[in-house]
Amino acid sequence: MADARLGLSEFTHGVVNQARLHDLLLEGMENSVTHLIPHYNRRLLELEVDPNLTQDLEAFPITATFERNDISQSAKVETIKARYVVGCDGARSAVRKNLAIDLEGDSANKAWGVMDVLLVTDFPDIRVKSFIQSKENGAVMLVPREGGYLVRLYVELDLLDKNQRASNLDLNVEDIIAKAQLIMAPYHLDVKEVAWWSIYEVGQRVADRFDDRPVAVADRLIPRAFVAGDACHTHSPKGGWGLNTSLPDTFNLGWKLASVIQGRCKPELLQTYSSERRKVAKMLIDADRQMSSLVATRPKAEQGSPQTKTNTMDIEKFIARQNGFIAGTSIQYDPSYICTGEEHQHLAKGFKIGQRFHSAEAVRISDGRPQHLGHLNKADGRWRIFAFGNEQNPTDSRSEMFKLLEFLKDSATSPIKKYTPENSDIDSVIDLYAVFQQQTLSIEDMPDSLWPAKGKYGLRDYEKVFSTNVDNDIFEQRGIDRASGCMVIVRPDQHIANILPLSAHHELSEFFNHFML
Repeated sequence: MADARLGLSEFTHGVVNQARLHDLLLEGMENSVTHLIPHYNRRLLELEVDPNLTQDLEAFPITATFERNDISQSAKVETIKARYVVGCDGARSAVRKNLAIDLEGDSANKAWGVMDVLLVTDFPDIRVKSFIQSKENGAVMLVPREGGYLVRLYVELDLLDKNQRASNLDLNVEDIIAKAQLIMAPYHLDVKEVAWWSIYEVGQRVADRFDDRPVAVADRLIPRAFVAGDACHTHSPKGGWGLNTSLPDTFNLGWKLASVIQGRCKPELLQTYSSERRKVAKMLIDADRQMSSLVATRPKAEQGSPQTKTNTMDIEKFIARQNGFIAGTSIQYDPSYICTGEEHQHLAKGFKIGQRFHSAEAVRISDGRPQHLGHLNKADGRWRIFAFGNEQNPTDSRSEMFKLLEFLKDSATSPIKKYTPENSDIDSVIDLYAVFQQQTLSIEDMPDSLWPAKGKYGLRDYEKVFSTNVDNDIFEQRGIDRASGCMVIVRPDQHIANILPLSAHHELSEFFNHFML
């Protein structure tokens, strides 16, 4: 079967395990300019947030007490004072409990076993993501793992009694294997080795708030403590949905927290984390509830059919509908001062405001090289402005693009001029790119702002100006108005923040003035 995710992204769908992602992130941290290495072997004993200090942004209102459990410092207690805290400590989050944040929703009523195994089987679709529903014994979800041999099985176990925990069922991996063999019969499963296994409870719950602000007065307060990932949304462990939702939680919070700490943005920006990500968490919980119901329900007889047949079409249709959500490419944040400009959406119909920038290729003018524009959106805390030219020649001083570039370069109200620190590169805060329809432009004809001199040597940056690819036209692919052109403003987390006409100089300034310092 063709991958239903084709077209969601320039990348193909793949399976990457959490441990490998963890190693990649650790390696990236250690090789960064901070050479950051996490402190392990610590258990959080207590977390206090002083409400009298939270609105003093220079204060350290958070006190965290840890017990160190490493060999050299056995049972030593240490105390840390902090300006902010982010609890990414899982479904039984100590940070969440210390902040008195409640989980709302259904408690666990179903146990599932999950295992990564090497096996020999006569089941022909062992390398295809599959749902197997038996008539009497429950369901199995099968996910082929990377490498060609390893397979993950999610196995439906028994219903849980009220207040019963899966950890108290006294089940082991042999029980999961036996149940999988029962469900998969008459096919045979001969498990040779188990790489990892666990037993999960399935309950769908989401935190009533994602930060330390009381709901009743949230709009008037700056948050100082946050929860993210499984600490604020719990659900069944199928298909990597948890990781695919948890990483964007902290990607959303990370750039905002960094911008505030660095003094680039107003601290009110931190209020948008909870509102944006809690909506996504609720969508996740609703989707997971539907998924659990579909997969764990015994197949229904097709209407008018004398025989009972497995109704897997419902599952297939559901997954097709959810592909963009699971991949994160169709997540759309609600309108706010960092997601605005709906009245100009028609200028670039394929760049949905609030969704991630949907990459497409353009041709770099300096060397003729095709380049995916989405790959310019690096996770470095910078904002991006993509200016898509209209039918006027951009080198003509009467054109909208020429006037925009002059405004951004020289005007006192230009956000680039206003918010770039003195003696910093011109693109250090807001990174400007231009994409033109004309095919005969030369780099030397471009204004300096599109190939700026940077760094201590004043080297020219030749990678900011593009023309559309005749064979793969971004204007056509993303529905960009050729007659008008437009500006597409992209947030540091790669979501589209605003779309404006090329002539909207004042509106561009006002957009950034709302949250920048």
